[in-house]
Amino acid sequence: MEFQTEFSFVLPKGYVDNSGMLHREGVMRLANAADEILPLRDPRVQQNPGYLSIILLARVVTKLGSLPAVDTRIIEGLFTMDLAYLQDLYQRINNMEAPMYKTICPHCGEEVEVPVNFMETSL
Repeated sequence: MEFQTEFSFVLPKGYVDNSGMLHREGVMRLANAADEILPLRDPRVQQNPGYLSIILLARVVTKLGSLPAVDTRIIEGLFTMDLAYLQDLYQRINNMEAPMYKTICPHCGEEVEVPVNFMETSL
C-alpha cells in the first residue's frame, strides 16, 4: 500500500482569476514541520494570528485549476466558503491519528485495540 501525500479536491465555489476564469479543481499535499513552524515568523502572522491559515494553505495547496502557482494572494481571494473548505481539508488530512496497540482486556479477556497516548505518563 502506497502512502498518500497529495489529495485532490474540488472547491465548492471556485477561485475567479483576473481574466474571469474559474478554477475549482486542485491538489493539497500533506504539511511538513516547516509548513507549521516557518509562518510563525512572518510579520503578517505576528500582527494578525488569523493570517496563519492563509500562509499554511498557500504552502500546501500545490495546484489550483490552470494557475501557474498558488500564493497568499490567491488564498486571500477565495470565497469564504472555499477558504473554510480548504481549512477543513487541511485539518482532516493532517490530523494525526494515535497509534494503536493490541492487548488483552484484563476484565473480559478479549483482544482490544488501545490508543497510545505519548502525552500521558504513568509510573
